[in-house]
Amino acid sequence: MTDSIIILTEEPLGDVDAENITRLYGEGDDVELQLLVPANTKRNLLVDVVDGLTMLDLPAVLRELREKAPDKTTVRAEAAQTLAISLATLQKAGARVTGQVSDGNAVDSLVARVKETQARQAVVVTRPHALADTFRQDWASQAQHKLGLPVLHLYAGSGFIGDS
Repeated sequence: MTDSIIILTEEPLGDVDAENITRLYGEGDDVELQLLVPANTKRNLLVDVVDGLTMLDLPAVLRELREKAPDKTTVRAEAAQTLAISLATLQKAGARVTGQVSDGNAVDSLVARVKETQARQAVVVTRPHALADTFRQDWASQAQHKLGLPVLHLYAGSGFIGDS
């Protein structure tokens, strides 16, 4: 029987992310990765600005303040691009992977897919979000609360594990 690991990401996965994810199972394991990329992350401008300031990313803060919110078509196209890059990266790392752009609430999509597939593990890959991570409002913490199971929270492009 094939086991599933469901992965929710807001960032295109890189080689480091693929390595961290493929380490979650052994070579002989029959595992299929299922990747979800949300088309609607419902970000909050104030939270994004505070995150940028705490990460000392002033260009990102200025960009957030100057740019207007992208339209739904642009957001969906960016999510599809993130999905394509991430699928290619995981396949290059030898993973058997499928994926889709999900609509609606990102955490609800993850929880539904985990329950539907009876996945053995759920993983959330994000960039650090200072406020959400500190106050346990990040996607991994929300999913963990809804599932009643541990959810692995990886920070994109690093070996760091979030505290969810």
